[in-house]
Amino acid sequence: MTPDISIVIPALDEEASIARAIRSCREAGPCEVVVVDGGSRDRTVEIARARADAVIIAPRGRASQMNAGAAVARGGVLLFLHADTLLPGGSVPAVLGALRDPAVIGGAFRVRLVASAGAGRYVRAALGVTGRMIGARACVARAFTGDQAIFARAEAFRAVGGYPEIPLMEDVELSRRIRRAGKTVLLPLRVETSGRRWEAWGPLRTVLFMWRLRIGYLLGMTPAQCAQAYGRGPVRFKRRKAPPPTSPAGG
Repeated sequence: MTPDISIVIPALDEEASIARAIRSCREAGPCEVVVVDGGSRDRTVEIARARADAVIIAPRGRASQMNAGAAVARGGVLLFLHADTLLPGGSVPAVLGALRDPAVIGGAFRVRLVASAGAGRYVRAALGVTGRMIGARACVARAFTGDQAIFARAEAFRAVGGYPEIPLMEDVELSRRIRRAGKTVLLPLRVETSGRRWEAWGPLRTVLFMWRLRIGYLLGMTPAQCAQAYGRGPVRFKRRKAPPPTSPAGG
């Protein structure tokens, strides 16, 4: 029986999170789960094979892995889920319900950034605000990121060329292509994704840094330049030391 929806999960050394991601897919509704491994050196593949419908190996790179998964997926709808992201219950019916409108060809979810167990109040509050900001931006601009579990009709995904195989901003570019090809929606359900990147860099600095990359890309930065900047991370500003006091006599 051909599934209505296939969920593609790109993974690389995600043994700590892949089982939970797949379980969230099962709890989201009837679906096919395809895990695409990019060369993990841990137990990711072993764990995924015991739980997913298909596990394949593809060249490392999130875009190439997702395209490889889409190529073998049997569903009429494709949903792309990061390995550190969890779908809420009822996600599959919600996606299929949105696509009953023939004008809608794809969309994404709102997002909740999950803090680590030891995170303080400031970090938790900042992540909550950041998640709502991501949702507001997506609602206004219909610009989705990979953390939001982008989905699309399989025929529309293939018609726009799938994910561009670039080192960064592949989700931004796919979102743009789909938006130009037809109507997209932002579902009210929230996926839960790890806030580890925001915690490591600091919530505010991460938001400003990601906006700088996004604006730079839209203004002409190449994906390779964006990837290099992302690899360096946001600039850490150091407090300047006060100059040594000078003698009143100038000596």
